[in-house]
Amino acid sequence: MDPNLAWLTATRIGERVAAGELEPEAMVAHHLERIRHLDPRLGAYVHVDDAAQPGTGPLAGVTVAVKDTQPVAGMPWTYGSRRWRGRVAEQDAIPVARLRAAGATVLGKTNTPELAAAVGTANELFPPTHNPWRPGTTPGGSSGGSGAAVAAGLCTIALGDDMGGSIRIPAACCGVAGLRPSPGRVPMELADPTGLSVRGPLTRSVADLRLALGVIAAEAPPEGRAGSGRLRIAAVIESPVPADPACLAACERAVRALQDLGHRVEPVGWDPMPVARAYQVVRPASVSTVPGEPGDYGPAVSRLIAAGRAIGARDYLAALESGTTSAWTLRRLLDDHDALLTPTLGRLPMPIAEVPPFLGEAWTAYTQFVLPVSFAGLPAVSLPAGLHEGLPVGVQLVGRPWGEWSLLDLAEQLEAQPGFGFRPPPGWE
Repeated sequence: MDPNLAWLTATRIGERVAAGELEPEAMVAHHLERIRHLDPRLGAYVHVDDAAQPGTGPLAGVTVAVKDTQPVAGMPWTYGSRRWRGRVAEQDAIPVARLRAAGATVLGKTNTPELAAAVGTANELFPPTHNPWRPGTTPGGSSGGSGAAVAAGLCTIALGDDMGGSIRIPAACCGVAGLRPSPGRVPMELADPTGLSVRGPLTRSVADLRLALGVIAAEAPPEGRAGSGRLRIAAVIESPVPADPACLAACERAVRALQDLGHRVEPVGWDPMPVARAYQVVRPASVSTVPGEPGDYGPAVSRLIAAGRAIGARDYLAALESGTTSAWTLRRLLDDHDALLTPTLGRLPMPIAEVPPFLGEAWTAYTQFVLPVSFAGLPAVSLPAGLHEGLPVGVQLVGRPWGEWSLLDLAEQLEAQPGFGFRPPPGWE
């Protein structure tokens, strides 16, 4: 079987199937075979449907992996927690159902840290997920299994969710593209009292982000593109919180690439600390209503739940208001700019054992560019921006509220520049 099938984008699969050059069954069988042979050393999947068959529709032959925080009918739904070790979902999440209706095939569920409460992907139920670029290195989190599966050619599209960066972090760590849509763009059948969490796709191309968003949001992309007109872009190329020079350098490369495209790029200031302090209250509170006692969960999540249950309503609402007010600076920047550019992360992918403890000081440095975007309620794309010493580095483009389509137009322009865009990790060809 042609090994190049693994790297076909959804858009290319659709073209080849329509032309009679590719059978959807071959695409599904190829990815299932790769999962059987390759995933034991990656740990991206926690459940695989070995009998998966292609559907009919425009996405026939496109394969999908779903983060284990989202229900897929008949498949485990564990949130990476022993509390839900035996739970099986009765129905599909809304984005999953929409992808199936378009003909896509769901291959299985991908790994996540317990309750998605970490920036790595390890839990007590399953082996940790590794980064396809370097064994023993984190793929990021909390959608790390989804990011790794896409990067290793074990599916076409993966679904994740993003409260404080959980799509964009693994996209940057694994060298793929990830979209955080605007809140409300993609429906969620589960309540999120914080209003921060959204669902979105991880893919190997911006064109596939566009395709996936159109399906899961049930919204046809506008005809035509924003074109090559000159845009005004605000760029964060330094921070008061220490950041890895390689992450900042990737952003500087993106500045030059955007300038070469004719866009006007202006440096702006950045203070992520007020939002980080707010999230240190909001995130524990967000898990305080899970069933059972803290001891029913793993040690890290047990502490998070206990902390959340000690937070009063007044303190929670004050923190949510403080974080949102501080993050509103980004919205004001977008009054005068068409987009915002930042590094995706403040650090490169680290060994799994060195993933920063959740909500700690090192975590703040790591997530400093993604978290304020969540509080501001803005759409954002993480794009691959090359490698540093063999590990991926990403940049983030942020758009105006509900401005996904224009944002994806700009991201596609940057993706096409030298040094940007997806490349297969060595050893996974």
